[in-house]
Amino acid sequence: MPIKIPADLPACAALESENIFVMTEDRAMRQDIRPLEIAIVNLMPTKIATETQLLRLLGNTPLQVNITLLRTAEHQSRHTSAQHLERFYKTLAEIQECSFDGMIVTGAPVEHLSFEDVDYWDELLQIMRFAQNRVYSTLYICWAAQAALYHFYGIPKHPLPKKISGVFEHGILIPECRLFRGFDDTFTAPHSRHTEVRGEDAVAVPDLRLLARSQEAGLALLERRDHSQVFMTGHLEYDRDTLDTEYRRDRDKGLNPEIPRHYYPNDNPDLVPGMYWRAHAHLFYSNWLNYYVYQETPYSLSAIAKEHPL
Repeated sequence: MPIKIPADLPACAALESENIFVMTEDRAMRQDIRPLEIAIVNLMPTKIATETQLLRLLGNTPLQVNITLLRTAEHQSRHTSAQHLERFYKTLAEIQECSFDGMIVTGAPVEHLSFEDVDYWDELLQIMRFAQNRVYSTLYICWAAQAALYHFYGIPKHPLPKKISGVFEHGILIPECRLFRGFDDTFTAPHSRHTEVRGEDAVAVPDLRLLARSQEAGLALLERRDHSQVFMTGHLEYDRDTLDTEYRRDRDKGLNPEIPRHYYPNDNPDLVPGMYWRAHAHLFYSNWLNYYVYQETPYSLSAIAKEHPL
């Protein structure tokens, strides 16, 4: 939670310059509180694992957050029971008259397909248009980030010569961005993908700005300047063993995958992998919830609905 101090206290400017979360007394007196409404569009086949990863991060905040889990109606999941989906998930048709303070759209293992060949592409377009008009800030992860950049801005994805898999160091390009409040100068994050979006394509779009990149993994984080869209190409939500599970799955399929980089001690898959991104993962999601959602979203959910052509 923020610390509440007088606006004219000399420490106020200093603390803000150091990215310490402060709130003036005048603003605190005018502030109304209600739970945040956050939707998670879970496109991953391992839905239970992914929802647990994200809920762990969203739950690490004193803010009260109501979660709505969403799935695509057109795609039949082979890895999650119908009972689980029926019990805990909704479809767009069931919530299209609602508005949300925030939305997270996960990645999906469909990079080998062109966007239009994904069997739920038309439905995902509807979801992204819904987010554009009914969600205050949307976080797109990995393939979903590529899909949204393609749909809204015409930015293509590019195939990589080999899969990027591992835990990589990232440099922060805009330290004053509120998503990085409390971050160190660099941070690590997992990546697991066969395609990329390129920085030169993104900087050509005036409404976008690049936030973080890795020398090895490339562009990692960018946003729309009004904070309504955030695009993450990596996976800060991953658990310690997620890359390990993917590596062993691909190895057992005979795909001869490379060992994830900077992940296992001494690059030995028989050793327990380290986890070097947990603190920044919690901080990133806390900052997104706090600064891009809670501090900015209208008190009335009905005020979120907007016409916002891109």
